[in-house]
Amino acid sequence: MSAMPATSGHSAACCNLPPIVTKGYQAKGKYEEVGGYKTYVTGPADATKAIVIIYDIFGYFEQTLQGADILAHSGEQKYKVFIPDFFKGEPCPIEWYPPDTEEKQKNLGAFFGKNPPTNASSALPGYVQSIKTENRSLTSAGVLGFCWGGKAVALTAKESTNPFAAAASVHPAMVDAADAPGIKVPFIMLASGDEPAEDVKKFEDALTVPKHVETFADQIHGWMAARSNLSDDRVKAEYERGYKTLLGFFGKHL
Repeated sequence: MSAMPATSGHSAACCNLPPIVTKGYQAKGKYEEVGGYKTYVTGPADATKAIVIIYDIFGYFEQTLQGADILAHSGEQKYKVFIPDFFKGEPCPIEWYPPDTEEKQKNLGAFFGKNPPTNASSALPGYVQSIKTENRSLTSAGVLGFCWGGKAVALTAKESTNPFAAAASVHPAMVDAADAPGIKVPFIMLASGDEPAEDVKKFEDALTVPKHVETFADQIHGWMAARSNLSDDRVKAEYERGYKTLLGFFGKHL
């Protein structure tokens, strides 16, 4: 179970997740050009609310796409979900993780040097404007970031240019309490057991907005995205619970 209790309640809306597929998931969405980026798009065309997902460093993995489909097609509120390819077809090879050799460490360092989270955070305001221009039914947007994307979410949410009404960070990289005071929209963080507990607690304490901060203590960094081993029953259950928690938060605040 979680190491930290929830700090806000879930939405009253029921979340009915479809069965989680362990391998060979067939994505429900399609790839489109949106705002100058290849984008995975899923969800009903007439949705009034959007969720932008910033993937982890490994890009378009089936576990991440399945998560996007869950958000788009579960519960009473339907969302149109977008995953832009901020890496432009060059994600980090998952074979580099964990970085347990000098070569892997060097490669990862070079990747992060080329792709700082600010690349995504600076692009997001314009990207959301493109989404709303191309999808006139959309009236509001939320954002969800995994790992690297979680840091990009924190950086975006604290800026005056933030285009999102609610923000989520899941097994985030580079957790820094200094980002939290500037955040002015409801914020949820779902941490794994691999994020430093002290950093997560400091971030939580520094938030001044409606919040839900929870640690899935027996899950690894990446359990809701590319590194999710859904053939493991415990991981599968916590993957499902994580997405239910996100749906509850977005249902209440977006």
